[in-house]
Amino acid sequence: MDAAAKVTSKGQVTVPKAVRDALGIKEGDEVVFRVEGDRAVLARTPDFLDLAGTIRVPAAKRNVAWDEVIRRTRSDRASARR
Repeated sequence: MDAAAKVTSKGQVTVPKAVRDALGIKEGDEVVFRVEGDRAVLARTPDFLDLAGTIRVPAAKRNVAWDEVIRRTRSDRASARR
């Protein structure tokens, strides 16, 4: 599908309704632009809360503080480089 839109003097673009419908974009949704060469790709950003519970976490790794997760990840990566 191709859809055209004009850029305003403020650099704003209205996403055409056909594109919003095709991507399921609603008012308040966030989108991301990715530049690939001389093109930009628009995508709806996922609601990460919708992913909650979709990945099994081993019992030993549950209820760990986020800063501890980051510390362990950095430590594991540093060890792997050696």
